[in-house]
Amino acid sequence: MAKTKIRSQLRFILNGQDVALDTVAPDETLLDFLRLSRSLKGTKEGCAEGDCGACTVLVGRLSAGTLVYESVNACIRFLGSLDGTHVVTVEHLAGTDGHLHPVQQAMVDFHGSQCGFCTPGFVMSLYGLWMKSPDPSNAEIEKALQGNLCRCTGYEAIMRAAHAISTYGKASKDPLLAERKAITQRLTALRDGARVEIGNGKHRLIVPADVDDFAKLRTALPEATVVAGSTDVGLWVTKQMRDITPVIFIGGLEGLQSITEDKGTVTIGAGVTYTEALGLLSKRVPALGPLIERIGGQQVRNMGTIGGNIANGSPIGDTPPPLIALGSTLTLRKGGRRRTIPLEKFFIAYGKQDRKPGEFVESVQVPVPAKGEKFAVYKITKRRDEDITASLGAFKLALAKDGTVKAICIAYGGMAATPKRASAVEKALIGKAWTEETVLAAMEKYAEDFAPLTDMRATADYRALAARNLLLRFYVETTGTKAPVQVSRYEAA
Repeated sequence: MAKTKIRSQLRFILNGQDVALDTVAPDETLLDFLRLSRSLKGTKEGCAEGDCGACTVLVGRLSAGTLVYESVNACIRFLGSLDGTHVVTVEHLAGTDGHLHPVQQAMVDFHGSQCGFCTPGFVMSLYGLWMKSPDPSNAEIEKALQGNLCRCTGYEAIMRAAHAISTYGKASKDPLLAERKAITQRLTALRDGARVEIGNGKHRLIVPADVDDFAKLRTALPEATVVAGSTDVGLWVTKQMRDITPVIFIGGLEGLQSITEDKGTVTIGAGVTYTEALGLLSKRVPALGPLIERIGGQQVRNMGTIGGNIANGSPIGDTPPPLIALGSTLTLRKGGRRRTIPLEKFFIAYGKQDRKPGEFVESVQVPVPAKGEKFAVYKITKRRDEDITASLGAFKLALAKDGTVKAICIAYGGMAATPKRASAVEKALIGKAWTEETVLAAMEKYAEDFAPLTDMRATADYRALAARNLLLRFYVETTGTKAPVQVSRYEAA
């Protein structure tokens, strides 16, 4: 077996310049690098947790040979995750002739900037949208701007600017369109198949060469922090000031980024982001589409991974409850050995998962509901978009021909120290007629399954009541009556 090549430099492209760094702190953020080391002050720090979008930049990467640009939060994106990418900041948009980019000009013409603090972030998010959809709908614009906060409440003007961009055409030289072929070639040249190692001892930054290399590293360094999307680990650094070293960055490993379907089962690699998973999952399990689109903002969905959401073990993680309800299994790997377990068995206690030292989440297998099975997932938050879950319920139901409950799986997040099934409620329903009377009786069993806590997101009483009512809502929806749902202001109008 050939020895893995090791490189002691982190290499990427920043706007139009090649960057090669041989001194990088494992917990250094892209935002700090841009502002402090490169004096690119257009990228702002607002919340330092990926919520406000003032720090939005674009990161281009090669995916199956195609150059893809995505909006990301520079405040929680670690510099170590950028090897082999193209980072684009707002300073790169305007041409050398001094003319504004069409996205910037539209913001000026339609008064989309007031105090100006958030403007660069909005411009970059709209730029990312414009490249994919030159004439976006209201829904597409709202989705692209979920992760951008305007403190001056200038959203109406920004929406008008977003619609107007398409009328400006592409006569003005667009840097990323003009450079696409050259950047693709430059990024391809950066791919040398080497492992990146910077620093010594505990204070090391490591980017594995591939998944097999990661498996070796994980076995040798079980104490290392593994970072995929950094949408949670980033906050460990910016908010909790935690020491996360040494760090292994796996977000760029293509071997963890496949999503496939075979015989009714969707297999999702641990490195697949929410954005990448949305297409297939929303098609095969439609209820997961609206859920994914409410996880953070677009920047968070472009960075965060489903595997990371599972491996983190948070009791309020959004994907484990619906995946548990669907009967998903988890593949764990240590070195060259793998084992597969039911996903619900992975979560043991708060902060504790069934993961041995040196073992990592490699993939999750999601069964598609069979014909006739009913599946739904409901997320409870204080605001609709970009909010942390207070409680989340997922339900899968199979009815017998006589209308009785043949099988039902109910899983919740935010109700216990781990994502957890409502076993007593399920038991009270199985074999019974799927009627309102049966459901109301089963709702009394919730106290046997859950003793929720009170925190800043919700009180224990509210969580308990909401959890019971979600079962009632599921019953109402599965018996032919659609429960009212929130819609956007445009749909409402």
